Amino acid sequence: MKTERAYKYRFYPTPEQEILLARTFGCVRFVWNAVLRHRTDAFYERKEKIGYNDASAFLT
Repeated sequence: MKTERAYKYRFYPTPEQEILLARTFGCVRFVWNAVLRHRTDAFYERKEKIGYNDASAFLT
């Protein structure tokens, strides 16, 4: 039987780090939403499923 463990760490960013984290998460959210829109449109318009490799190619 496999045992899984989890660790929790507290993180207290400085105000400068908070700004950088907010900007980074905003960029990540933008990219994720663009890929999700691409995959959703492909499915509903062409009944095509977009996998990881195609989604990655869409980004590059």
